[in-house]
Amino acid sequence: MAEQQSNQYEKVAFAGGCFWCMVTPFEEMPGIVSVVSGYIGGHTVNPTYEEVCSETTGHAEAVLITYDPAVFPFRKLLGIFWQQIDPTDAGGQFHDRGESYRTGIFYYTEEQRQEAEASKAELASSGRFDKPIVTEITEAEVFYPAEEYHQDYHNKNPFRYKMYRRGSGRDAFIAEHWSAKKDQQELKRKLTPIQYNVTQENGTERPFTGEYWDHTEDGIYVDIVSGEPLFSSKDKYDAGCGWPSFTKPLQKAAVTEHTDSSHFMVRVEVRSREGDSHLGHVFEDGPQPTGLRYCINSASLRFVPKEKLAEEGYGEYAYLFN
Repeated sequence: MAEQQSNQYEKVAFAGGCFWCMVTPFEEMPGIVSVVSGYIGGHTVNPTYEEVCSETTGHAEAVLITYDPAVFPFRKLLGIFWQQIDPTDAGGQFHDRGESYRTGIFYYTEEQRQEAEASKAELASSGRFDKPIVTEITEAEVFYPAEEYHQDYHNKNPFRYKMYRRGSGRDAFIAEHWSAKKDQQELKRKLTPIQYNVTQENGTERPFTGEYWDHTEDGIYVDIVSGEPLFSSKDKYDAGCGWPSFTKPLQKAAVTEHTDSSHFMVRVEVRSREGDSHLGHVFEDGPQPTGLRYCINSASLRFVPKEKLAEEGYGEYAYLFN
């Protein structure tokens, strides 16, 4: 069975500047088998990190992603890739300059090439950027895994990783160019008063009044504004607080955390990454194995039952309930 499944897997390599920052957006997505940091597109055999950084090898820092296209199609990988980079910068990425930090899509099949070209053309015509899209689309050559200390760097050195991401300018660029553009009048028409107050004005619904605090049906919870998937019923539990509580998000990268010093307290606010909706807060009094309690307002969520996941475009999460 394992061999049969492996025959269905495909690979793609994405270069997007520092490879430390290109792992987390993909690693927890359904259908992703592995994400390996390494080097591609150069002329030296078995290059070292120091050689690549000195730009003597022609390689780019990249991640090699092995994935199951039946679960997570290539077009969705492309969508995630574009949202991690500045595709108009030919000289590097953010504060990291030089050839080794260039962007690129390294394809393994003709179908991937065609989809990548179409995706690039769509981005170019979208008007999101006022400069040409310069990310190269190239047939994959030999990929060399990076040294072991570079693999899963964000887990081995979480504090330094977070400081690096912020200091590099990557997070600020993503927030500026990829966060949802909000039409507040349209949102007021679309949302109920409590949904608008919670998601746009950092409000909090009264405990035991929300739609989902005691909801037990199988499915996923998505951002009421943007529709991005956030939490699974598999990770939901009754914390006795009167709000929906989860031990973790579907992917760490799905939410952002911010210091909240309002109401004479210091808490960690949770917001959706794409929609920038206020969701709630995360506390360190949850059950194991995470020890976390994501205390979320029902008004910030929409529930998609497992029977409708494919119908509503979330079919890659059906595996959670098989």
